[in-house]
Amino acid sequence: MISQLSWKIGGQQGEGVESTDRIFSTALNRLGYYLYGYRHFSSRIKGGHTNNKIRISTKPIRSISDDLDILVAFDQETIDLNAHELGSTGVIVADAKFNPTLPEGVKARLFPVPITAIAEDLGTSLFKNMAASGASWALLGLPLEVFNKAVEEEYGRKGAAVVEKNIEAVRKGAEFVLELAGGPIPELQLEPADGEEKLFIIGNDAIALGAVAAGCRFMPAYPITPASEIMEYLTKTLPKHGGSVIQTEDEIAAVTMAIGAGYGGARAMTASAGPGLSLMTEAIGLAGITETPVVIVDTQRGGPSTGLPTKQEQSDLNAMIYSTHGEIPKIVLAPSTIEECFYDTIEAFNLAEQYQCPVILLTDLQLSLGKQSSALLDYDKIVIDRGRLVTEAPQLGENELFKRYEFTEDGISPRILPGVKNGIHHVTGVEHDQAGRPSESPVNRKKMMDKRMEKMKHVKVTNPFLIDAPEENPDLLIIGMGSTGGTIDEARGRLSADGITTNHLQMRLMHPFPADELKPFIEKAKKVVVVENNATGQLANLIKLNLGNHDKIENLLKYNGNPFLPAEIHEECKGMAL
Repeated sequence: MISQLSWKIGGQQGEGVESTDRIFSTALNRLGYYLYGYRHFSSRIKGGHTNNKIRISTKPIRSISDDLDILVAFDQETIDLNAHELGSTGVIVADAKFNPTLPEGVKARLFPVPITAIAEDLGTSLFKNMAASGASWALLGLPLEVFNKAVEEEYGRKGAAVVEKNIEAVRKGAEFVLELAGGPIPELQLEPADGEEKLFIIGNDAIALGAVAAGCRFMPAYPITPASEIMEYLTKTLPKHGGSVIQTEDEIAAVTMAIGAGYGGARAMTASAGPGLSLMTEAIGLAGITETPVVIVDTQRGGPSTGLPTKQEQSDLNAMIYSTHGEIPKIVLAPSTIEECFYDTIEAFNLAEQYQCPVILLTDLQLSLGKQSSALLDYDKIVIDRGRLVTEAPQLGENELFKRYEFTEDGISPRILPGVKNGIHHVTGVEHDQAGRPSESPVNRKKMMDKRMEKMKHVKVTNPFLIDAPEENPDLLIIGMGSTGGTIDEARGRLSADGITTNHLQMRLMHPFPADELKPFIEKAKKVVVVENNATGQLANLIKLNLGNHDKIENLLKYNGNPFLPAEIHEECKGMAL
């Protein structure tokens, strides 16, 4: 028996690939397996090749696999594009309708199954995804009743008749392939899972859940890939907690409404991708100069312009740190796991109110949309900190205003909400004095700029980076951000087998940059490899800017729209260490 395998289904977008993957992985999750998924899809509603890949394991995993064990194909294009990932024990379950053939050099076993014919016999070709799923599930020798339960959950709302038809399609697909193969494939039999309950969600859902737990009650947003699921989740959930979601006419309206809500005292957020953040930059400056808390999620995708809307990239880092005209206090956090997406969202809301500034939560497409197993969340860890929020203001003299932007040692002024007695003050996007009244005084300008920027010297976050440093002077210190963390860890295991010592540092706080904390780990390493999905080495350049060490820092870049594979990091790092 084996401890892990990879399964992939492919076809034309809109013919059931997504729902098949969802039911298949849900059933595996019910059995207690650890899962990690990756969606390859086109930026269109229907048509164009798409595939979903799931890695299944008896142990925790946080990366996609280099290879493939089972490929479910709805068309020949799926075989031609993906069969090269299969090894000699690999299996292809293909719809017999298109007379599937193996590409030259592929040694996998091909099982033509009348997937479409089975579905049409049941009344409609829509059932073909279940016939295909049943066939591949049966080859693994897993219990059909668990899969059928997942089918019931998926289609139960459509009535008993639809559920029965789908279950029948599963049964017929399973029976046909088992007759062809002579039973389950011995080389594909998984060891039993631990049976423990696990979450199986995407990063966007974890962020949305974190927002609710943090007390967010308002989200204005405009739909965009790969951020839309945050809005969709909160559209269903926030009204249950007295909140609301508004689909705005554009991203400019979204962020300004969120800033307005923050000024009014509500915890508010918006979420978008690179193109949307480009439109938000002026308003982010407004939040900075008015010292208004707001949380903004940037789910990075391939750019520039429309770029690659459905593909992986990590090229917004510079934009998130530097894009606003002028200089403002700003915090940029980059979670790297499902759990961090949840807890960091809560922390983002706390930081926004503690330091009275915009906080940007920086994810990437693979983390945002890649569905993966996660430990159950601990709600006892949640702490709400609203910062220096004033609920009662002292009596003011005649014509005196509340010093909303009072000069303080740490730069953080008392924040008061509209309607609080004696709290009247001005709010404007132009430079202002302590009461918010417009001021062009050079003396006031310098003091006010110093006050705002002083806040950044005092920013404290939970773990500015995650560090696994068993080696005192490693051959390599590998640094990553976002979804690359698990892939780096897997590559390190292979590097260790090669006799190469490594430490791993996953960046979380991008701005203000934690240079002092990072410095000792950089200095002790013989060489530093920075892994990132962009063309210019933005994270590596950020490290050089703050710490120097240009001579020992190497780039490991990938920007073709796909996430890193463990083998790629292993081979590149091995070459750099020798």
